[in-house]
Amino acid sequence: MHWGPALLKPRESAPCQRGGAAVVAAQGGPSANGLIRLWHDRDALLAQLETLDWTPDLADQIGSARWFRGLGTLVGLTLTALAFWPHSDAVAAAPTMPLDTGARDEFRSQMILPLALGGDSGRRMGSTEAVTPLAAAPERTSLQLTATLAQGDSFTRMLMRAGVSDADAGAATALIAGAVQVGLIPSGTQVDLRLGTPTSDGGRSLEHLGLRARFDLDLTLSRVNGSLAVIQHPIAVDTTPLRIRGVVGSGLYRSARAAGVPIEAIQQYLQTLDQHMSLDTAIEPGDTFDIIVSYRRSSNGEAEVGDLLFAGLEHDGRPKAQLLRWGQDGQFFEASGMGAQRTGLLMPVYGGRVTSNFGARRHPVLGYTRMHAGIDFGAPYGAAIYAVGDARVSYSGWHGGHGNYVKLDHGGGYATAYAHMSRIAVPSGTRVQAGQVIGYVGSTGLSTGPHLHYELYQNGRVVNPLSVRFTVSNQVDSKQLEAFKARMAQLKAVSPGVAMTSLGPRQATMTQTPRREIDRLKS
Repeated sequence: MHWGPALLKPRESAPCQRGGAAVVAAQGGPSANGLIRLWHDRDALLAQLETLDWTPDLADQIGSARWFRGLGTLVGLTLTALAFWPHSDAVAAAPTMPLDTGARDEFRSQMILPLALGGDSGRRMGSTEAVTPLAAAPERTSLQLTATLAQGDSFTRMLMRAGVSDADAGAATALIAGAVQVGLIPSGTQVDLRLGTPTSDGGRSLEHLGLRARFDLDLTLSRVNGSLAVIQHPIAVDTTPLRIRGVVGSGLYRSARAAGVPIEAIQQYLQTLDQHMSLDTAIEPGDTFDIIVSYRRSSNGEAEVGDLLFAGLEHDGRPKAQLLRWGQDGQFFEASGMGAQRTGLLMPVYGGRVTSNFGARRHPVLGYTRMHAGIDFGAPYGAAIYAVGDARVSYSGWHGGHGNYVKLDHGGGYATAYAHMSRIAVPSGTRVQAGQVIGYVGSTGLSTGPHLHYELYQNGRVVNPLSVRFTVSNQVDSKQLEAFKARMAQLKAVSPGVAMTSLGPRQATMTQTPRREIDRLKS
């Protein structure tokens, strides 16, 4: 549409487009009526735009005209905002003063940084008239410091790193070795040192040394008449076991923690009970737990909590469980001397899955059908293989298509065999216990991948391992049964909380001056 000059100036004449004749638009003519109609159309259009919802909820009526109108509004506003987004060009700043190496060192010499780096990073400043040069710098006649014995470090190297001369470091180590085994001093032990004047080898003479060599022993080395001497300071230690009894509330763990039982002792207690009973059904609110752990406390107030010694559980005064740690293996046995019993198919591989059952099958390597005289457990390469019961190793070594092979004689006509091992852990003729590692999963012999081939023999014949249920139980030797019962009676005679009472020597040493420098710092 072309409005022409008549729209802008309705009272003036405009050249006609037809034949060049002039047409005068009189006031109130057709051009004026078109302008009025346009003005009315504009008002109607604005009124219609005001009635439209330009910002609807885009989560409502998705796909409708109203929704697309709101989407257009969002896109338009977003594009408008992006159009006015400020640019990310770098703002020009005043040029910095160029610094060469000499000027940079000059600034560094006036900072605290050289002191933090040992005083070797700053420039040497020129002296003024107020500085008087010294003929010689005075030497410190004594140094006091604390050295820490690191893991895997030797006592002599630790002293030499601290600045002790080679001769005194060797002499001090020899003196300490005469009192305790230097190799048994735990890592992290702090050693107080006082060093004297420098020696010819670049170190300093050792004037004093103090350390906690054992839980029950302090050692002090001092120079007497020019030679080092060691002095032992025994520390009184009480080894009364710590016994804690309490009532089970909503949960055994929270009740034991509320009674003051250490976390490690609670974990051992729960693991021990789980081997002899079901934790889900055997423990009820109102039961009484009885926990006894090994405990050492010294006269200076330090304490060490050891292993669980006794695990008891009672209901209405009647014992549900009375378990005592016994033997070198640290197994727990009931008051009658019986250990934990396990019945069922004992898995020789932890987390293994049966991939091939007992019976006839097509051999994956040979390619024909023959008897599969066992079951296969799929497991990752190198997984541990466990003995399913106490036994004697009757064979250990290479066994043809079985590869690395171990056979165990359990007695009573029963035997088990384990094949395709990557590595064997037990030799022939040795005794093994249930749960002991005898080898590791592999793929030796006629095998297509890492797995365990497990066989069960009954009177020399192979049988389906899934058809036999083992019962594994341990019991205290009859010769040790009396000592076992005496030990249990001794622990049950300990009064709860008696190990928490204060020791007399501890109160006496509180008024004495600490013998070691580290004790002076802590006090």
